[in-house]
Amino acid sequence: MKAMILAAGLGTRMRPLTLTTPKPLLPVADKPLIQWHIERLVNAGITDLVINHAWLGEQIEDYLGKGEALGCHIHYSAEGEPLETGGGIFRALPLLIDSPGECFLVVNADVFCDVSFSDLLQPELKCNDLGRLLMVDNPDWHPNGDFLLDESTGYLQTDHGRSLTYSGISLLSGRLFEGCAENYPEGVFGLAPLLRQAITRNQLQAIRHKGFWSDIGTPERLSAVNEKVKAGDIA
Repeated sequence: MKAMILAAGLGTRMRPLTLTTPKPLLPVADKPLIQWHIERLVNAGITDLVINHAWLGEQIEDYLGKGEALGCHIHYSAEGEPLETGGGIFRALPLLIDSPGECFLVVNADVFCDVSFSDLLQPELKCNDLGRLLMVDNPDWHPNGDFLLDESTGYLQTDHGRSLTYSGISLLSGRLFEGCAENYPEGVFGLAPLLRQAITRNQLQAIRHKGFWSDIGTPERLSAVNEKVKAGDIA
């Protein structure tokens, strides 16, 4: 099992902090945000990682190197211009899987979550399923959520279920991206349309995470997470 950390965002909402520092390197309790993800992945036994980057990406490579100091091996997928979430993953697929039926983890670098990544890996996906998303209760800044989860079946639905927010963390099958070369010849596209298509076919599982999660989308949210971690409320 390999994992991809999405780190190619411009971080415009975090300015001026991100004018000179890429968002994944902003500190949470004196440790770069991306390092928290890497340590959790390594603790789950996932040590082969792919990181994409664009804005100030060389700083990420300079800080993390090949990953030896953190007990992992890192491949980089550099993007001259951000390809959006779907396009970034699609470009990196050859580094993540050898065949379309294989699965890999995806983690947005700009979230903070106390999840155990092992929880996403079991049980194995059914042969027709295209992924398993980690969902969280809707935060104040996103009250309507993203998708509906039927908690009795564990599948996301289009017309019924609990409204939840996608955490930016998921287990995906390479088959989710079949047809993207033809449908998006420029290679720039979001992940959400692919997820919605899978939901309409009842092929996307989900888990509701009841622990801590925050999108690090503003300096205020970053500060709030810092305070909670330093106070020992989350780790």
